[in-house]
Amino acid sequence: MKNFFSVEGKTALVTGGSRGIGLMIAKAYVRSGVKVYISSRNNEVCENVAVELSKEGECIAIPTDLSNQEGVMTLCAQLKLHETSLDILVNNAGKTWGSPLKDYPIDSWDMVMKVNVGSPFHLIKELLPLLRESGKNTDPARIINIGSPAAVLSGGMGAYAYNASKAAIHHLTRVLAKDLAKDNINVNTISPGPFPSKMTEFDIGDGTSFLENAGKHAPLGRHGNEEDMMATALFIASKASSYITGATIPLDGGIHLG
Repeated sequence: MKNFFSVEGKTALVTGGSRGIGLMIAKAYVRSGVKVYISSRNNEVCENVAVELSKEGECIAIPTDLSNQEGVMTLCAQLKLHETSLDILVNNAGKTWGSPLKDYPIDSWDMVMKVNVGSPFHLIKELLPLLRESGKNTDPARIINIGSPAAVLSGGMGAYAYNASKAAIHHLTRVLAKDLAKDNINVNTISPGPFPSKMTEFDIGDGTSFLENAGKHAPLGRHGNEEDMMATALFIASKASSYITGATIPLDGGIHLG
């Protein structure tokens, strides 16, 4: 039974892996025997996190800015220098922006769309040969996109681009899952509700954080924690999920129910 859930010996790339949800996923993989590459635009933070995680396994930093094509290509080129195959690609790096509709800047819209949708698409395209190399019929390579309940819920503090971008990544998951099934590559989305991260730290008034408030209003009555994210990320990357593709896993305590 242990073999169903083992990811030992695999190789993974986790974008935005130096903090928040990305760090939770990277930590889970490192502790489980995966060789993990992490990227983030802050060079110093990325390198320091890789050093810390390497105390528990193997973690390599590739600092880069995924908000532009040059950063995407740099990340892919660096990874290809070290690896000829890739078992797990986690597209976690993301941005958000909130403001009233009448004031919403087009530059902010474009930036959110580039990071949340454009960069994952181009990373998948460029790393496809490595994913194909590792994919097997009985244990496919994995592309794991990080979505959000915002993709299916209306409203959201003026986060127009963020909501639209997450709806796009959910649908892109389904399109790619069908296209890449023949290559033994499974594509799925994890859709996290409120988890500790930079995006959920802000105060919404009365000394209450968005994280605390959203957790209270989830049907399960709490926000997500590190163990919730780790367990789900391990399952969707392991042999246990080999027959799952094109799925959106709502890791949100029931928030997607509306």
